[in-house]
Amino acid sequence: MADVAVTALNDSALTVLDQVNWSVRPGEFWVVAGAHHSGKSDLLLHAAALVAPAAGVCHVFGTDTREWGEARLAERLRIGFTFADGKLFQQATVAANLALPLQYHRNPPLDETARKVAALLELLELAPCADELPGNLPRVWRQRTALGRALVLQPELLVLDNPLSGLTARHRQWLLNFLDQLWRGHDFFGGRPMTLVATTEDLPAWQHPQRQFAVLHEGTFCPLGTWRGQDFVRHPAVRELLTTEPGMTAAASRPD
Repeated sequence: MADVAVTALNDSALTVLDQVNWSVRPGEFWVVAGAHHSGKSDLLLHAAALVAPAAGVCHVFGTDTREWGEARLAERLRIGFTFADGKLFQQATVAANLALPLQYHRNPPLDETARKVAALLELLELAPCADELPGNLPRVWRQRTALGRALVLQPELLVLDNPLSGLTARHRQWLLNFLDQLWRGHDFFGGRPMTLVATTEDLPAWQHPQRQFAVLHEGTFCPLGTWRGQDFVRHPAVRELLTTEPGMTAAASRPD
């Protein structure tokens, strides 16, 4: 991103972040922290090429996102995205939600789709839920289903909107460990390292010496480097996020 103006999804006239300058290199793991309503979701929609910037330039895989259309479908399929609320198809089972991207974009034989989905269900510990509708499941399993749907096409870039929200300690640790495996190169996906970008309100949970961090503060995007970097430890937004319970930071007047 170069001088990008990030606008709100539900109000394109509202600029929530201005002059965003950000580079994510292949194989990096970025965590973008910010208070509730700070614009994290809107930023990710721009980063994943789902929304074009109102001003400035955003390139993903070397292509200006304003040029992304049906002709750029191959690039779009290199990105996996999980929404904070999952956005699952409520009338489809867990297995059907995972199968949908494969059927729609690749259309392999049904037995091949079934094998791939079954393997992914096992990997994500979702096999017992395969035939359940999302509405009948606790939040953690709905979030796992959304993650599986984002991974089924084996993306190069995985973008996750507030993935730890609502998880118990055990499930948070499982997810953090799993994301680290994806970042380093998970055997299930051929050992190829994956580039990750996640947002959070719970900064301490993501502490790691090799992750890159940024914060959203007063309408600005501030890249801070690693956890122990001088820019990180000195930033006032970091101190606030480290001492405040997630979800209890000051809120602005718009949804996240």
